Amino acid sequence: MNTSTVLVTGATGTVGSALVPALQARGVTVRAITRNPHRPVPGAETVGADLRDPESVAAALKGVDAVFLNSPSAEDAAELQIRFADLAREAGVRRLVLLSQYAARAGSPVRFLRWHAEVEAHVRGLGIDHTVLRPNLYLQALLGFAVSIAQGWFAAPIGGAAVSAIDTRDIAAAAAAVLTSAGHTGHSYSLTGPRAVTHEQIAEALGTATGRDITFHEASAEQFTAALNGVLPTWQLEGLVEDYAHYARGEAAEVSTSVADLTGQPARDVTEFARDYAAAFTAA
Repeated sequence: MNTSTVLVTGATGTVGSALVPALQARGVTVRAITRNPHRPVPGAETVGADLRDPESVAAALKGVDAVFLNSPSAEDAAELQIRFADLAREAGVRRLVLLSQYAARAGSPVRFLRWHAEVEAHVRGLGIDHTVLRPNLYLQALLGFAVSIAQGWFAAPIGGAAVSAIDTRDIAAAAAAVLTSAGHTGHSYSLTGPRAVTHEQIAEALGTATGRDITFHEASAEQFTAALNGVLPTWQLEGLVEDYAHYARGEAAEVSTSVADLTGQPARDVTEFARDYAAAFTAA
């Protein structure tokens, strides 16, 4: 597919900030949506738009060939994404790539997975060229534990369950491939790391990369909630606990080859992530 202009939502987020240069490397013109147009995205046409403002979104979509649809973490994220997808169809966008979540399904006990499934179902009914990417737990989510990891420990309610966690740089590389090549219409790709790892194994990888002793401690859902109470809004914290219960049940250990299949490169292992981000887990 010869895609001339790709619109990236969430362009300053963890995935979007890696996707923009990945698309640029493929010779694509990138238009980046940001709520703060005074902070331009390097190398991209930066436009000010807010998913809560349909008029600004419609303006951003003009002349766009393909869209990468992500949204900020919000309680009404599904509603925002559905409205954006409708506007993309009205604007004549030829391809829509939706960032969903591993194991998304309507009947899930995890609210985030239900919300993603709702958006997926809506996009499938729009009648436009679309592809769904379902990444597993982000390795970059560990950056949220950076303060305690720098002190030698971190904790979560996951027990010894293994999760095929993925580096967000690989999500971006897969998205860039799907946005710029043919053969992906109607497909859903589960995106995972090259193996399933426990949090103890993650701690070991971080310890090796930083040259420090780092340990993982099991926390109960109640302890985890208490530690983050006031840091995250209630809806997000409750959803995060549901996510971890999903991981703890062993429901996120399957390994997919989609990253390698789509990009021609193997997915990054946790050891590579730990090495590349070691400085973030080291106290100043």
